[in-house]
Amino acid sequence: MTTQTPAELTKKKCKPCEGGVEPVSPAAAAEQVAALPGWKLSSDGKLIRKEWRLKDFSAGIDFFRRVADIANAEDHHPDLHLTGYRNIAIELTTHAIKGLSENDFILAAKIDELPVESKSKPS
Repeated sequence: MTTQTPAELTKKKCKPCEGGVEPVSPAAAAEQVAALPGWKLSSDGKLIRKEWRLKDFSAGIDFFRRVADIANAEDHHPDLHLTGYRNIAIELTTHAIKGLSENDFILAAKIDELPVESKSKPS
């Protein structure tokens, strides 16, 4: 997989993946995730994750709803986590291949385009 900018990724559409293709190599995944601010590659190179601290519980649920809309449109679904009422995390992997595919990076770039009601960090 060639490293792409977020703008290049957001122009793409996720492709159906039922297996039978190789996952993105950990080295290629590390290069691609470096182009997506805030996303981190797991130590085994099989998923990417990003965390946010939102304004409040309602902002988190609203953000998840908007992520769900994009995920359904792309037919590629992330794992969503909400803890401490406003701390959220999203994990992306392609379950059918037990690793990362281009779809994960496409969806990450599209999620990054969503506005987020963050909690201001105290000084």
